[in-house]
Amino acid sequence: MSKQNYSPLLETFRFANGTALKNRVVMAPMTNFASHPDGTVSEEELAYYTRRSGGAGMVITACVYVTAGGKGFQGEFGADKDELIPSLRQLAEAIKAQGAKAILQIFHGGRQCPPELLPDGQTVSSSAVPAELPNGGKGPVPRALDEVEITAIIADFGSATRRAIEAGFDGVEIHGANGYLLQQFFSPHSNIREDRWGGSLENRLAFPLAVVEEVNRAVKEHASPSFLVGYRFSPEEPETPGITMAETFALIDALSSGGRLDYLHVSLQEFWSLPRRGTDDTRPRIEQIVERVAGRLPVIGVGSLYSAEDALKALDSGVDLIALGRPLLIDPDWVQKVAEDRAAEIDTELDPAAQEKLVIPDYLWGALTHTPGWVPIKA
Repeated sequence: MSKQNYSPLLETFRFANGTALKNRVVMAPMTNFASHPDGTVSEEELAYYTRRSGGAGMVITACVYVTAGGKGFQGEFGADKDELIPSLRQLAEAIKAQGAKAILQIFHGGRQCPPELLPDGQTVSSSAVPAELPNGGKGPVPRALDEVEITAIIADFGSATRRAIEAGFDGVEIHGANGYLLQQFFSPHSNIREDRWGGSLENRLAFPLAVVEEVNRAVKEHASPSFLVGYRFSPEEPETPGITMAETFALIDALSSGGRLDYLHVSLQEFWSLPRRGTDDTRPRIEQIVERVAGRLPVIGVGSLYSAEDALKALDSGVDLIALGRPLLIDPDWVQKVAEDRAAEIDTELDPAAQEKLVIPDYLWGALTHTPGWVPIKA
């Protein structure tokens, strides 16, 4: 195929607030396990982002914890105190210097946090319900957050947003996907509360929407109108009870109303995956989500899109932007090759001898190559 065939991927994109991206490709947020124990960004990490920010129109960072009690990964960087603003600024500047918009993903891991990473060793969640593990076991039993703690965590998301603004980021993405705290409040599996934060669908939406409202308050107070606020969500859960497509549609409606957000980011391992339940429609989830959003917000889609053909086909689903995670680990020059009419040269399999060339931090490299003793990659 010629360059012209891929031109939709290279088109500029403009958000409703006026912020423009040079193309339709986004670097997906991926945990890289490379930050210092004090929450600052390492030189290794800066090099990793610099290597990948020259092609994509927008780079969404690995998630940062908004409070020390929400740290979800070894080697995760933080945004929980003002002392980390200079470190965050280094990262924002490294990304923006390569021509991409820099988006900081903010999160709280909730019951998925490793207890050994937490100040008091105690995981927290919406309710004292442990996570179900892939091997059939269960995670640690979290402590249910009380009203004061919930209010404090909401405020922490606003404070982290202010720090992102002061550090020079172009936006923040609220991480409401992959089973972390915001999803734990929305899910009927993890949230069995009987107060205003749980029970009905409306009450289970209260915490995510309060976080969005607080983030927007911080943006209005501290940022220019061009600052972006996005929200990432997972469309379904395997657990019973769990989030269904019907509940996902309710989440989409809530997030798309009232000018709350600038975009929605759908977290999928496979872009064309089919729904489990909650809809009689057998089309892929992403097509149903785009239809439900109905143009109210731009939608970012992601999920195993390795080749330019994969990404171009994905655009036909109606999504506005394509996020690439592992493909940009394998080939940091993915976008440049498309732009230079060299799409056929895109590497779609990891070269096990190319760590230095690909500028991938040691810990992440061990995860990617399944080196014994390394943890699996999470994103």
